[in-house]
Amino acid sequence: MERKIIKIGTRKSKLAMWQANYVADLLDAAGFQPQLMPIETKGDKIQNVALSKIGSKGVFTEELESMLRRGQIDIAVHSAKDLQSKLPDGFSVLAFCERETPDDVIVSDKEIDLNDPKLILGTSSTRRIAMLKHYYPHITTVDVRGNLQTRLAKMKTGIMDGLVLAYAGVRRMDYDNLVKYWFDTDRFIPPVGQGSVAIEVHSKLDKEVAAKIKSATNHPLTEKMLLTERAFLRRMDGGCSIPVFGHAEMESDGQIQLKGGIASLDGKELIKRTMFGANPEELGTSLAEEILQSGGKKVLEGIKSAL
Repeated sequence: MERKIIKIGTRKSKLAMWQANYVADLLDAAGFQPQLMPIETKGDKIQNVALSKIGSKGVFTEELESMLRRGQIDIAVHSAKDLQSKLPDGFSVLAFCERETPDDVIVSDKEIDLNDPKLILGTSSTRRIAMLKHYYPHITTVDVRGNLQTRLAKMKTGIMDGLVLAYAGVRRMDYDNLVKYWFDTDRFIPPVGQGSVAIEVHSKLDKEVAAKIKSATNHPLTEKMLLTERAFLRRMDGGCSIPVFGHAEMESDGQIQLKGGIASLDGKELIKRTMFGANPEELGTSLAEEILQSGGKKVLEGIKSAL
C-alpha cells in the first residue's frame, strides 16, 4: 500500500531542520511518507534588526502559514515559543511534541562569573534582557541575532563573554559542553512554549489525516502544559517583543502549577505570580488576570508605548 506523503514546512536553520526531521521520523514510524520543504522566513532574512523592532506577530511563521493556506504544505513545524498567542482564522496547533528541559542557560568557551561587573552577554530576547537587568543590573547585554551557529561565531570574536540561550536548542545542536551556567526557573521563568516543537495546520487539512498526524506526534502532558501557558499569553496579549513569561508543570496530585509574569523593559519592575488549577484555559486566563490587576497592565502599557 502506497504511503501518504505529508509535506512538512520548516525554516532552513540547522535547529529548525532538526525539529522538522524529528517530526518526520515520528510520521515515518506511523506509516506516512514525510517530505521536507524548507524556506526562509522574514525573521531569518532580517538579521541586523532586533526582533522587537521587526514586529513580533508571525515573524517566523507568516510565510509558512501562507503555504499552509495555499495547500503547498500539509503541516508547519515551529519552535512552540515562536508561535504567536492568537493564530489567524483557519489555523490551529494540531500537536505539541514532548518537551525538552525548558531552562535558559549561558554558553561560553570560558568560565562565567555572574558577579563580574565587566560581564557582557549576548541575547536578542527582551525577556532575557529585562530579567538580567532585574537580577544582575551590572551585566551588559548586546543584541545578537541569527541561528545558533551564527551567534556562537559572533561570540568567538570576543564582542561578548557568553550567550543566553534555551537549553533545548543547545542540546539539540550538541553544544552541551559549552553550557557554563543554568538559570533557576523559579526566578528566570522561561517563555511560553520553550522546549517544545509545535505542529500548525490549516482547517483544509483532511480531518482523518490530521487525527493520525496528531496521534503520531502529540505528547498529551506537554500539550496540557502548553495550552495552559498559551491561554496565559493570549490574555496577557504578549508577543516576542514583550517580556512576558510563563511556565506550567504537572504536580504529583494532578494539579497544574503555572508560574508567570511580566517585566518592564528596564527590568526595574518584575511582577510574577504562581497559581494552581486543573483546567488549562481557566488557569492560564486567571493567572494573567491576577498579574494584570497587580500592576501588570500598567507595565504592559508602558512597554507597548516604548516599542
